[in-house]
Amino acid sequence: MFLTRNLQGLRALRVSRFSTSTRLASAAAAATATSRMQPMDCSEIKITKADKLKPMPELNTLQFGKEFTDHMLIMKWNKDNGWNKPEIVPFGNLSMHPASSVFHYSFECFEGMKAYKDANGVPRLFRPIRNAERMLNTGRRISLPDFDPNQLVEGIKKFVDLESRWVPQERGYSLYIRPTFIGTDSALGVHDVGNAMLFVIASPVGPYYKSGFKAVKLCCSENIVRAWPGGSGHYKLGGNYAPSVVPAREAGKKGFAQILWLYGEEDYVTEVGTMNCFTVWINKNGEKEIITAPLDGMILPGVTRASVLDIARERLAPQGWKITEGKYSMKDVAQAANEGRLLEVFGSGTAALVSPVKAIQYRGKEFSIPLPAGKEAGPITEQISNWILDIQYGKEPNHPWSVPVRN
Repeated sequence: MFLTRNLQGLRALRVSRFSTSTRLASAAAAATATSRMQPMDCSEIKITKADKLKPMPELNTLQFGKEFTDHMLIMKWNKDNGWNKPEIVPFGNLSMHPASSVFHYSFECFEGMKAYKDANGVPRLFRPIRNAERMLNTGRRISLPDFDPNQLVEGIKKFVDLESRWVPQERGYSLYIRPTFIGTDSALGVHDVGNAMLFVIASPVGPYYKSGFKAVKLCCSENIVRAWPGGSGHYKLGGNYAPSVVPAREAGKKGFAQILWLYGEEDYVTEVGTMNCFTVWINKNGEKEIITAPLDGMILPGVTRASVLDIARERLAPQGWKITEGKYSMKDVAQAANEGRLLEVFGSGTAALVSPVKAIQYRGKEFSIPLPAGKEAGPITEQISNWILDIQYGKEPNHPWSVPVRN
């Protein structure tokens, strides 16, 4: 019995030592592989210029996302070597394997940002680190590789600087920038991404509303939700957008510009179309309040949303306004409208900056939002818009949100 126990102990010790040495060897191999992985580095970018530059379109003919600049920025990654050297190449089609994971399993996320030209002709980006950090977080959710957000910003700055002739000088016009991050594995099967590509394209755009602000009508969602707790509504995934197109089209047939997405039995207000939603009212406690839904996992952390909140806290809170991120329902909005406490409603996003609302249909009844005579937006909506526009176009040249693409 004693001998048997000792033999078993020796075997266990050998197994333990073998397992430990195996783990150490595996860890060492992993550390070696990691050390070989190249990080994203945009300090030097290989640039291949287009042989022939495109003619510049007339500003009054611009349509959102229809015209594209002369070049695009491309960065590729694989699990063995990490990030390849970034390249700026002539704008053109991408060539991809038909089994690429982006086509089959939606390994795809994107960002939307803009460049604006100041009075000195220098292009400026608006809070670009926010977009880069959000892309990193979204990419992690779908197994796309990590990168340094500051390096992505550096790459975009160099890209925009090269394409600076495409950034319009006039206020209301800008260069829309679309960074896109995709999985490119050329094999079927749902698994971690082993190959990826991050590319950036850009399109000159005009004002979202050519004649200035235009207040719109919304209808509330009834049988469809945009996002749900524990889902992916707070990530900027391409898969979050396609399912909203058909409901929006049906709403359009009924005369509504967009859908106000509600959630739960309480009909909590979440987002409006593809924008964050803000309500301006006198709340039940008699306070002047600007409220938006909290970042509870269902709400996209919009860069414009954050900017509206930040500037409202800085400039409107001292005037007695309460700035709130908190749950509120369409029932609350309807009650405020009935009691004359509802002042303004607007959406916020990169494309339109702010989009004023003049009416909301809810449970078969239309609730009007008051607008000043001859105006398409309330005073808070208009003031916030002007403050942010001044920063974007460099009228507040030293503001930290406005980042010149060159020193």
